[in-house]
Amino acid sequence: MEDAENDYIWRSDPEIARLDAAYPLTMKYERYLKLFQDQVRWPTPGSHHFAIEVAGGKFIGNCMYYDLDSLSKEAELGIVIGDRDYWSGGYGYDAVVTLLHHMFDDLRLKRVYLHTLEWNHRAQKSFERSGFNPVRNVRRMSHDFILMEVLRDDWDETSSDRLALRQQYLDQRGGIEVGDDDAVAAAVV
Repeated sequence: MEDAENDYIWRSDPEIARLDAAYPLTMKYERYLKLFQDQVRWPTPGSHHFAIEVAGGKFIGNCMYYDLDSLSKEAELGIVIGDRDYWSGGYGYDAVVTLLHHMFDDLRLKRVYLHTLEWNHRAQKSFERSGFNPVRNVRRMSHDFILMEVLRDDWDETSSDRLALRQQYLDQRGGIEVGDDDAVAAAVV
């Protein structure tokens, strides 16, 4: 529950909302806190949210999967680095590669996909570096997105290099891997 306040601040921020193709929150914090608590108590089936924390436990963002389809073995991935002090520092790459590793190795998925805004080239570059490939343009909710995906076979071929790069990243920043169920993302200084 201690992450709710920062999450509320980020979701209320017009720039972060724009990057997520959403409207900034306008509800009062007390109402948001109740919704946040309900989501923690009764999570949406087929989804799981993870906090992204740096060494020392500072909460800087969220990554998640949702729309898990257990028959086709695929799910959508999402991420937000809400704390601007950590933008363009490799934290998104670290979190996405770590979550992909979990989704392919632990959940045994065949496909992970996402939608990123067509004009958000910084995100596209990071996702491509993490293993995603562009598939096609998609129009949703009055926005133009690029559908990107990682297939299990592609992940299996490249994951060792991506995980090694992630480990190198952690070593350079004095980070540690987090091994408990509540934190898939690595802790980084």
